[in-house]
Amino acid sequence: MGFGATFKALSNPVRREILTLLKDGQLSAGEIAARFDLTGATISHHLGVLKQAELVFETRDKNYIYYQLNTSVLEDVLCWIADLKGEATDET
Repeated sequence: MGFGATFKALSNPVRREILTLLKDGQLSAGEIAARFDLTGATISHHLGVLKQAELVFETRDKNYIYYQLNTSVLEDVLCWIADLKGEATDET
């Protein structure tokens, strides 16, 4: 997935908050939804956008869907930004 989908996903404050929640570890869709005053369908939409942008991984266990942060996409964005700024990266 390209940076366009990543930046689109990051442009929404609800999706950024979901990523912040996942920083501490995986959560079920229900646990994520419980943190917001939004419908389940709205949270599902936001999770779908994050998944499409490859910012989160989805795993299924019985009747539950768990989400966890995919830091590799964020690292790619940070490396690109650092390169724009002219900063050295750890990659050689």
